[in-house]
Amino acid sequence: MMNLVETFSEFKDGKHLDRPTLVKVLEDVFRTLIKKKFGDDENFDVIVNTQKGDLELWRVREIVPDGEVTDELAHIAISEALEIDDDYEVGEECYEQLFLEDFGRRSVMAARQTLVSRIGDLEKDEVYKRYQDREGELVLAEVQQVLKRDILVVDDATGNELLLPRKDMIRGDFVRKGDMIRAIINKVENDNGTPKIWLSRTSEAFLAKLMENEVPEIEDGIIVIKKIVRIPGDRAKVAVESYDDRIDPVGACVGMKGSRIHGIVRELRNENIDIVPWTINESLLIQRSLTPAKVTHVDMNAETKRASVFLDADQVSLAIGRGGSNIKLAGRLTGYEIDVFRNDLTYDDVEDVDLEEFSDEIEGWILESLKSIGCDTARSVLALSQQELVRRTDLEEETIDDVLAILANEFAGEEKPGAALKTTPTDEEVQERAARARKAATTEAPAAKVVEEAAPAAEAAPEAAAPTEAAAGEEE
Repeated sequence: MMNLVETFSEFKDGKHLDRPTLVKVLEDVFRTLIKKKFGDDENFDVIVNTQKGDLELWRVREIVPDGEVTDELAHIAISEALEIDDDYEVGEECYEQLFLEDFGRRSVMAARQTLVSRIGDLEKDEVYKRYQDREGELVLAEVQQVLKRDILVVDDATGNELLLPRKDMIRGDFVRKGDMIRAIINKVENDNGTPKIWLSRTSEAFLAKLMENEVPEIEDGIIVIKKIVRIPGDRAKVAVESYDDRIDPVGACVGMKGSRIHGIVRELRNENIDIVPWTINESLLIQRSLTPAKVTHVDMNAETKRASVFLDADQVSLAIGRGGSNIKLAGRLTGYEIDVFRNDLTYDDVEDVDLEEFSDEIEGWILESLKSIGCDTARSVLALSQQELVRRTDLEEETIDDVLAILANEFAGEEKPGAALKTTPTDEEVQERAARARKAATTEAPAAKVVEEAAPAAEAAPEAAAPTEAAAGEEE
């Protein structure tokens, strides 16, 4: 027959429940068992030994002379008491030990099932309460099973099962059973009495906890992380501030020769991390947020939360970043919508051609590669050398040579088509150009403006050519 003592021993060893709660559950289960058999549990004692994992059931009745038993639950005849112990006398209390076999197999099995269910519910509540207060904490877990949508892991500290959704994993995370992985407790839910603890490796809080572990100044509160923005697995920007003027927040986070930041980068699968000094000066914060690009001028509108940033041609691609990651993160960090402009272009004095005009001669993916580094016009491409274009676009030299030949053919009459792009405008010209750019962006038909501006240049060309032809006639 199944013994409840064995069941109790299993729960005593494997469940993380406090002893008073476990004892109360066991007493309730066995008192229910007693009530079903005897109708009342008033004269019964249930003794639970949490150390050994066993229990005892005792029936207590008053000894009365034979023939005077009025209540079988409270009284026992002296003749029956002497069969239990020869030393009993009338008026004493008789203690009779009960065994589980006395209740019958069905009752014992029902009690066992009730015990399993009650303790299971208590354990679930305990797990939920334990992790509910730990949201945002870093945990180390062992991969138990790799599922289609989630990774089932076991908390190394408590042994509880946790879930790591694949959507909350960093690109490049490949795990197998038995691997150890670090993540942050992102969300704790109680789904119909079943606790679900969700982990995350893509949360900004995960990066914050990693930095707190690696940088003692952050843990001590000397350096404070003001804001974190991430594109998990690609790039992250962290704004930090130091409450001690003697400590450089960026240097403290990076460490000597990058010793502190390198461990975090490896944990995040080589995610690029930019540490930015925090400031309340929004213009300066925008410049710092576009690291590693060097900004020459910022024109911002605090009401519309829009900023126009001007850089040299070779800094545009750095400001935008691969796939626009750098400028996106800078916008999220500062709260501004950032527009990037090159401050070495003078569109008023030089006629230029958009790269889209060459779509019939140059393949689309090549044009996209050029645009990704900030070159969206023919002259902006011609202003760069072949070596620079190869380095920044990863295109082959033959491809670059073909592109340069096609673009140069558009300006066949000029000695150096890209030379006109090297004049640096004044601050007034920069501000005026930013205003024109914003105005052009809101115009419904921008192409019409290009045609109107190109017409005076076309009319001026014959006038400039006429004296040249006349002078040639005179020489003849």
